[in-house]
Amino acid sequence: MKKLILFTLMLICGFTATMAQKPAEIKFDTITHNFGEFSKENPIVSCKFKFTNVGEEPLVINQAVPSCGCTVPKYPKEPIEPGKGGEIEVTYNGTGKSLGHFKKSITIRTNGAVEISRLYIEGDMKE
Repeated sequence: MKKLILFTLMLICGFTATMAQKPAEIKFDTITHNFGEFSKENPIVSCKFKFTNVGEEPLVINQAVPSCGCTVPKYPKEPIEPGKGGEIEVTYNGTGKSLGHFKKSITIRTNGAVEISRLYIEGDMKE
């Protein structure tokens, strides 16, 4: 009986210690980038979104999914340790696209407390 009580207490303490840790959490410096105006003669533009893991567990970015094929995100594949940061580079290719304003999103999926985040790019491609 004493062993059962001791085992139960150890199990409860272990569970409590696990729950006390703050999971990974991604925090971006900014979630929107505006390219402003750019020429159709140079239709490829890029930007970088910087982020930090503000949690207490390693952060893993599982996916970065753009809203269309004209947008390509590059993200770190290795885990980001607590307190460390990284960046997601996003390239928009306006070749063959209509002139004018555009707004695209990139859905970021992580192992963090908030599993899904969205980044946005926009701009105006002119003659």
